[in-house]
Amino acid sequence: MTRIVTVTTRAPRRGEVPGTSYRFVDDRTFETMKTEGAFLEWATVHGESYGSPRRDVEESLASGKVPLLNVDVQGALSIRRALGGTSVLVFVLPPDEKTLRARLEGRRSDDRSTIERRLQRAREEMALAPEYDYVVVNGDLEPAVARLHAIHEAELSRSGRCLGGEPNDGAGPA
Repeated sequence: MTRIVTVTTRAPRRGEVPGTSYRFVDDRTFETMKTEGAFLEWATVHGESYGSPRRDVEESLASGKVPLLNVDVQGALSIRRALGGTSVLVFVLPPDEKTLRARLEGRRSDDRSTIERRLQRAREEMALAPEYDYVVVNGDLEPAVARLHAIHEAELSRSGRCLGGEPNDGAGPA
């Protein structure tokens, strides 16, 4: 798998590394990229813009790797429309709202009203989980990661993803 680094107009949070966590750009650069068709999908969320670089996804697929994107519901459904059946959507949920609230507060980057707005949006997005192929509850990181790996392995073995009648050994696209 290849993690696709999202482009965003928001400022880095404490501990985020430019180019690794996100590609941080200004509004003008983002708008230029959007106009030039540089994004597979893009959205404005909580007043900031986010986009998945089309070229990075295409290069990942062309090299036989699985592009891994971290996007909101709007972005995921846009990717499903753009890539159709080749996309696999996994909805990652917190174990409960109390945990989600604690995680948002623990970032210490948002005020109370922003946290409340994010919680409301999370409730709205969770209603769309049935549109996804899989749901993973992230209560404890290691088991959640293990489930994601299991989903990846299962997808590599899907009959529709086998090439020339041979099971995919992980070397080709999934």
